[in-house]
Amino acid sequence: MESVEKKEIKIEETKIEGRNAVIEAFRSGKPVDKLFLLDGCQDGPIKTILREAKKGDTIINFVSKERLDQISDTGKHQGAIAYAAAYEYSEVEDMLALAKERGEAPFLVILDGIEDPHNLGAIIRTANQAGAHGVIIPKRRAVGLTATVARTSAGALNYTPVAKVTNLVQTMEELKKEGLWFVCADMDGEVMYRQNLTGPIGLVIGNEGEGVSRLVKETCDFTASIPMKGQIDSLNASVAMGVLAYEIVRQRMK
Repeated sequence: MESVEKKEIKIEETKIEGRNAVIEAFRSGKPVDKLFLLDGCQDGPIKTILREAKKGDTIINFVSKERLDQISDTGKHQGAIAYAAAYEYSEVEDMLALAKERGEAPFLVILDGIEDPHNLGAIIRTANQAGAHGVIIPKRRAVGLTATVARTSAGALNYTPVAKVTNLVQTMEELKKEGLWFVCADMDGEVMYRQNLTGPIGLVIGNEGEGVSRLVKETCDFTASIPMKGQIDSLNASVAMGVLAYEIVRQRMK
């Protein structure tokens, strides 16, 4: 079996325009993250696209012709534009296998609703450098592995598995059975330098504006905060992840 760490994945085009092209994307099994359809259109091909999209976890948006014209590159969208994943997703099991292969306690990064592709790319890059075994993102209300994410990761996607799951809470509960515990980045938590961040761990980072959602936070074992000395009350999500990730690295090195 090919090592997860050495897996090479090629980038693909992410925007697919035109009814036939979008239908074929679904039928070929290409992972489609988002779909934009002309609002009010009820003809056969559009119904076919909608039926295919509902078989999976594609986010479906009904928009105006003006909106479609705005996001179209070709001007020939025919009322349908799809965004496919730029990279192949991994499974959570791949991450645990990678940790075992390295002889290390699992270190995973769980992202609760990161919407900025530059943030996601930067987080994947930092996760790779910090020795994390994988990044877990939700299927809905979050950015997927787009071309922008791939570029921002600076190649880290070739080495750091990214899994897309339907339910973060359920995934965390299953990982707890594997011995992991979870620390949530939160301004009201205990200062990270006073926390024990060793052992099998999942670092949870929340949405850029709203932070970690209530159910995900309640599933975490405890919260950790980053000391703030400035006049604003928070850090960029990717920066906060980096600070906490390297505190985990520091404690593991001890």
